[in-house]
Amino acid sequence: MSNSLNVVSAAVLFLSLGLSGCAPAPSETPAEAPIPVTISYPVEREITDFADFTARTAAVESVEVRARVAGYLDKISFKEGTLVKKGDLLFQIDPRPYQAQVDFARAQVAANEALLKKAKADNTRYKSLARKSPNAVTSQDLDQYQAAEDQAIANQGTAKATLETNELNLGFTQVVSPIDGRTSRYNVTVGNLVQQDLTSLTTIVSVDPIYAYFDVDERTVPRVAQLIRAGKAGSASETEWPVSLGLATDEGFPRMGTVNFADNQVNPKTGTLRVRGVFPNEDGALSPGLFARVRLPIGPLHQALLVSDRAIDNDQGQKVLYVVNEKDKVDSIAVRVGALHDGLRTIEDGLNPGERVIVNGLQSIRPGVTVEPKLVDMPISGVKGEESPIRTQRLPVRVAKSTP
Repeated sequence: MSNSLNVVSAAVLFLSLGLSGCAPAPSETPAEAPIPVTISYPVEREITDFADFTARTAAVESVEVRARVAGYLDKISFKEGTLVKKGDLLFQIDPRPYQAQVDFARAQVAANEALLKKAKADNTRYKSLARKSPNAVTSQDLDQYQAAEDQAIANQGTAKATLETNELNLGFTQVVSPIDGRTSRYNVTVGNLVQQDLTSLTTIVSVDPIYAYFDVDERTVPRVAQLIRAGKAGSASETEWPVSLGLATDEGFPRMGTVNFADNQVNPKTGTLRVRGVFPNEDGALSPGLFARVRLPIGPLHQALLVSDRAIDNDQGQKVLYVVNEKDKVDSIAVRVGALHDGLRTIEDGLNPGERVIVNGLQSIRPGVTVEPKLVDMPISGVKGEESPIRTQRLPVRVAKSTP
């Protein structure tokens, strides 16, 4: 029995060894296929650094229209909220009392003119008589006739001045617009008594051009001042410094203007410098008091590299780009980013011209992997309000003043 078990065990062992010896060798792990990615070359362009600020629009001219004479309001000759021209009739105050004063003053001028003629004739006659017959007229009489003529001349001057004053008052009964602009509402309606220099009738604000006031922070102020001292830019008082503006409903900064005023000191409470830009407003879209955004260039034109925002990744708080080297392997480079220009992000440091930047497929890659790159144009980030209309404008250069 034991011999039979030994024979069976030997047979099983022999079959097991034979089967294991005939098994094929395991195959090697296949190499990973290159990962398809999209790459672009960084855009090289001349740009201008800028800073963005909030602003409020204001009228260049604003006038509170008041009555210059007292009287009852007879007529209103404009519609509320409309545009008027300088010299347009706005209000009519009852002119009849002032017309009567003018007529009276004219009569006084005529009467004094007659008295003056008589005084001159008397004075001339007695002076002639004194020359022909020295004893016929006393010196006292001659002095009296001369004084009468002088008094008549003075009375005539007074009458003419009174007439001129009354004519002015009559003209003031017609209240006209002192500027071109847009009117406000009526503060007084027809039939009401208006007081001289006290009653406010309406308000007019100019509409073209229009101001925008904004506050520049104390970090930007020294930077701009350094440019001016270095001669790379002129001050706002010497040249036109470009500035662009956009309303809350605008995309980007479509309205171009210039800085025409900068305050003479930084406000110590806010640490800002008040600056004013002036903008054309031919279409009337800008109104005083609107909230706006302004973009101010704060550096000269310089060459820069720009990439799409979608190509930028974060690695433990550090901005990085993934580039493809000459062996089609991925390298990670740390970069320092700047502002957006036309939907592209400025790379201030870390990137070299001509490097192949991965713009699509970042989720599938890591440093060191092999990729299959496909070259496309650098995509523009679809971020609203980031266009830089002043990117091609050169900063104003200081103009040397000629000496006489």
